[in-house]
Amino acid sequence: MADLEREELIKMLDNQRELFRITVRGLEDDDARHRTTVSELTLGGLLHHVMHTEQHWTRVIVERDPNSEFDVSEMDSEYRMGPDQTVAELLAEWDATAERTAALIRELPNLEDSIPTPTAPWAPERVWMTVRYILLHILREIAHHSGHADIIREALDGANTTYQRAS
Repeated sequence: MADLEREELIKMLDNQRELFRITVRGLEDDDARHRTTVSELTLGGLLHHVMHTEQHWTRVIVERDPNSEFDVSEMDSEYRMGPDQTVAELLAEWDATAERTAALIRELPNLEDSIPTPTAPWAPERVWMTVRYILLHILREIAHHSGHADIIREALDGANTTYQRAS
């Protein structure tokens, strides 16, 4: 049963990543940096964030550092696609991240292990979460920002994930 759960987690993460990828499919790098709403969010910035979030949380699972603190200095660039970054490069890095995440899910001894999470100004007390909860948090982050991305893309050129999925 445990192997089935792990493979289903991997499959659901892959599925949600694919929906996000559809949203950025065919984008030029300049379009990925373009704001289409009053928000500062851009498609490239969201792509950078979801990839970085997955990298961060899988690192938390692996390191299990009971003294870790969230590095707030990185927040300024968290939702930005760097001037030298491309959509293709970010997607390739996310693919590599996804492969490492899938390998980690398959190799972890126990999804019930309790992991210390980093403290942060908004969470000054150490919280412990299960591996499963952290993996579901990664899934939630991707899904949450996929909705943002879909709105930004539709405002950019009228495309949306639902219709693009069919093509």
